[in-house]
Amino acid sequence: MSPNMKKEIHEYEAQRMFSSESADVLLPNSFSVSRKNFRKEIDFYAPGFIKYDVMGLKNKSLDFPAISITGESCALNCEHCKKHLLKTMIPAKTPEELLDVCINLYKKGAKGCLISGGADLSGRVPLKKFIDVIKKIKKETNLTLAVHTGIVDEETAKGMASAGVDIALVDVIGDRETLENVYHLNGSPADFENSLICLKENGVKIAPHIVIGLNYGKISGEFHALDILQRIKPDAIVLVGLMPFNDTPMFSVKPPTAKDIAKFIAVARLMFPETPLILGCARNRKDKAELDVLAVRAGINAIAYPSGTAIEEAKKMNLKINFKVVCCAEYALLKEK
Repeated sequence: MSPNMKKEIHEYEAQRMFSSESADVLLPNSFSVSRKNFRKEIDFYAPGFIKYDVMGLKNKSLDFPAISITGESCALNCEHCKKHLLKTMIPAKTPEELLDVCINLYKKGAKGCLISGGADLSGRVPLKKFIDVIKKIKKETNLTLAVHTGIVDEETAKGMASAGVDIALVDVIGDRETLENVYHLNGSPADFENSLICLKENGVKIAPHIVIGLNYGKISGEFHALDILQRIKPDAIVLVGLMPFNDTPMFSVKPPTAKDIAKFIAVARLMFPETPLILGCARNRKDKAELDVLAVRAGINAIAYPSGTAIEEAKKMNLKINFKVVCCAEYALLKEK
């Protein structure tokens, strides 16, 4: 498909392209679309979740840490995570603790933080009791606050808007099978669509995430997730790959290949020619170097924790490199085309 074509691509056409077109065809087309609609540059991000020091680009642990408002608790206990991610975060289980943590981080020079946590059995992170303190944090600091929300209702969305949350991160699941088998949720993709609508209508910027291969390595509902996002028109889309943790039922699952994830990125670009696309934190370490190069060739706008190969590829392609030690979703707040 020519990058000059104006036809909007929807779910089934996207699936057909992914299945029938080679990476050698898709990636150059998607790169051309990116160059037409965005500046000739790429942003690299390294928030303080993980220590990073590659080719002269480095971060500090306090630059942009992650905080869990549920500690290590999560009622869903998802198959790919089993609470492992929560164990890497700073616990702040009460509004008072969250305020203390954020004020201390700010005094130590933090740029911002990710506020996350485990979900209840309905897929919601318990944010409502933290709204007032988030508002206070925004008033007393200049921290950028990214909030991983889970499913959101109207009241929570309004609260987040009034508190001044900078950007909301919502994992979008496109099929019931993944919801049931992986998230242990009795829900539907419409729950995520409605959450995004609530946030957007209340003026909260949104950077939804799609986990490629979340259903035990299969690419199943991801194209429907993209179709949902075409109706929502998000501020940015963050694409990540399945990265199962040790001691989880998915640890031995084979994630999608680097080439398949790159093809998905390319199709997403053709579906969203003017929406920033970001390769997020989570991706398989075994072929990360290969994936990062292919993502640059596909015209990705930003990469979290880029491998040295991505940095080298960006330089070869004469892309201006911007490096920041904050959450990659901040791209949606700062970027002009």
